[in-house]
Amino acid sequence: MTNANKCFKLVFEMSGKHKSAVKLQECDARAGDLDSTRRRLINSAGPVFAEMGYYSSTIREICKRADANVAAVNYHFKDKLGLYTEVLNECARVAHLEQMRVALDQTGSPEDILRGVIRARVQGLREDAFPNWYLRIFAHELTEPTPAMSRLIKTVSRPIYERLLDLISKIIGLPPHHDTTRLCAHSMMGQILFFVFKGPLLSRLSPDMKMTPERLDRIANHIADFSLAYLREMARKPSTAKLARSR
Repeated sequence: MTNANKCFKLVFEMSGKHKSAVKLQECDARAGDLDSTRRRLINSAGPVFAEMGYYSSTIREICKRADANVAAVNYHFKDKLGLYTEVLNECARVAHLEQMRVALDQTGSPEDILRGVIRARVQGLREDAFPNWYLRIFAHELTEPTPAMSRLIKTVSRPIYERLLDLISKIIGLPPHHDTTRLCAHSMMGQILFFVFKGPLLSRLSPDMKMTPERLDRIANHIADFSLAYLREMARKPSTAKLARSR
């Protein structure tokens, strides 16, 4: 091969590599644009759904706030319900539900695992952890339930709830679906929900109570100590012990 041909071949190969690199950069840029659009749609949809509720919200209003084309909703989420479902999934992530699953997977005594589950959920209550529209969406769900919320409860919340019942069952010695076991779980959940929905009530009752990491640790320990004290007492009751032996 002559020097001229070698030079031509080298230039051709470099040109091909350059074109490939340019195409890769263009693909990366397009992917980045798509991710950006998807994120803007979710961030804009949350406040709209919180203000108007799922049924009264419109794709047009969401896209207007997100500075996105209406077709982008169909591309990323298929329809309004798909977008709303992703907003609810975002709420679940903010609520540290995944961290609760991780805590449930830990090894240790049922009491230690339960304490870890409570701590994981309470740590999701940081004042900077979730946007101000987060709770208003759930307020709408109380009056106008949606299929998306039912699906979220079935696939995310119920598995955690069932494992929580099993954990409490091991502590008090009653079956997981015994009425007392469920009441114990609901009481513990209620203590946490008080701080989730604290809103204007707690700010007026205890205006100095800021949800700092240190405060959240104290709240988590208090709920765990309070709940475990009752569960231990329940386990010692003669009627509970008799029922547990008959299982």
